[in-house]
Amino acid sequence: MDGHGGGQGPRPEGGAGAPLAAGPPGPLPYEGVWRFTAPAVDASVPQARHAVRDLLLRQGVPASDDLVHGLLLIVSELVTNAVRHAALLSPMLAVEVAVGAEWVRVSVEDNHPYRPTALEADHGQTGGRGLLLVREIAREAGGVCDVEHTTSGGKVIWAALPLKPAR
Repeated sequence: MDGHGGGQGPRPEGGAGAPLAAGPPGPLPYEGVWRFTAPAVDASVPQARHAVRDLLLRQGVPASDDLVHGLLLIVSELVTNAVRHAALLSPMLAVEVAVGAEWVRVSVEDNHPYRPTALEADHGQTGGRGLLLVREIAREAGGVCDVEHTTSGGKVIWAALPLKPAR
């Protein structure tokens, strides 16, 4: 992965020194990481949404309709933000989908150095609520989201949601 540092949200369990959980050996058939790039233009918003939807279906990710809907809304918001706010300095963006045994993470990366924050909504404004929406969708699903700088000076905004319903 280009420029992603540590602390990127949920990771599959296991690894050096970790006890192995009972279950099938190796990754489940739907686990993996997929990354694609797109130009920072309006047409990339629906294209990214459709690509993520098709990927989840093709891989057989066991996600509820509500979870898929939330993920696709997150992808739309994050790609829209990259197109609207980063395109001048970042003519390309990257979308990544990472699926573990019990979670799915979507992220959008661009090369613009500005790190947005989810500010309180000004009810007089008609825009500027995208990250608030992303944060709320993630929270309601029992997941997390964050914004991180990349080593290349850009940023990656991600959200990770559990595949199992929140308890």
